[in-house]
Amino acid sequence: MYTNSKIQKSSSKFQNLIIVICVFLIGISANAQCAMCRAALSGDSNTKKAEAVNDGIVYLMVIPYLLVVIIGYLIYRMYKKKKAV
Repeated sequence: MYTNSKIQKSSSKFQNLIIVICVFLIGISANAQCAMCRAALSGDSNTKKAEAVNDGIVYLMVIPYLLVVIIGYLIYRMYKKKKAV
């Protein structure tokens, strides 16, 4: 079976992973654009289009992060259920 030190090590690794993920998510910039998008949308007349492109980029980047978080939570919940049995 598991000893207390092994359980503490695994829980501290999980906590460290969560902290690292949170730190990376805090630094996400919502105004990022690729070079082609910036060149196509530069100018004062295209501000609404540029905002729409920025919103689309942010939307596309959120989906993979949500999937990773959901899968991670499901794995964590399965681990906790096995541990309780």
